Amino acid sequence: MTIEQLDPAATARTRRRGRASSTLDRPAAIGLGIGVTWFSILVLIPLALIAFQAAGGGWAVFAETLGSSQTAAAIWLTVRQALLVTALNVVMGTLIAWVLVRDDFPGKRVLEIIIDIPFALPTIVAGLVLLSLYGPASPLGIDVSNTSHSVFLALLFVTLPFVVRAVQPVLMELEPEVEEAAASLGASTFTTWRRIILPSLTPAIAAGATLSFARGISEYGSLVLLSGNLPFESEVASVRIFTYIENDNPAAASAVAVILLGVALAAIVTLNLISRRVARRD
Repeated sequence: MTIEQLDPAATARTRRRGRASSTLDRPAAIGLGIGVTWFSILVLIPLALIAFQAAGGGWAVFAETLGSSQTAAAIWLTVRQALLVTALNVVMGTLIAWVLVRDDFPGKRVLEIIIDIPFALPTIVAGLVLLSLYGPASPLGIDVSNTSHSVFLALLFVTLPFVVRAVQPVLMELEPEVEEAAASLGASTFTTWRRIILPSLTPAIAAGATLSFARGISEYGSLVLLSGNLPFESEVASVRIFTYIENDNPAAASAVAVILLGVALAAIVTLNLISRRVARRD
């Protein structure tokens, strides 16, 4: 038996190819039709309307919105901080998931619950909590309010669970015996991680990273209290959209929304390609 034979990613690819060649029966086709219809009503049609509204103002409004230095700064700040947060989440989220699955320690169940708090906590409440801890009256002596650091901190808080919860179930399905067999064949710890564990975890990591990035560029509630929404300093794209709406300029707001949508789609495609390439490696 070789290390390649122990690679679960190869087995998964074989199973996917087998499933792809099958045809849908009648109940499955009906279910697929209902699912696509429901998805269209909830997602595709609203997205199409946003794009139509952005185009309704003409290219001049779109170009004017993109040409605004304040809007460009808000978009760049949002994307930059979301990328930084996602990169950190990939490392720390995978590490936390590994510890939760592979180790037992006092307080493990409490940690499991705490990780999900950002999911359940209303974002405006999260902003209030962060302002209390890291604002002008911080008991820790750390004041990041009204700075770009506040954006990073808020995004890090609300996106914490995504990579952890995406990677954790996959880790639970990986059998330690496979790693032990690889070690018995002479594979080092690094080789076992690179050839067996990483290909299996990469799709889950990519999925968690995609959700983390998408949540980051769209976040609003947790930022409005802590960041101060200062132009060119701590104003994010979602706040800029709200400002355009308040100023009765829905075309400009839709233009910024379309830009964020394009960035999110680019991130999804990129991470998907990376996931597939890593999973194919022997």
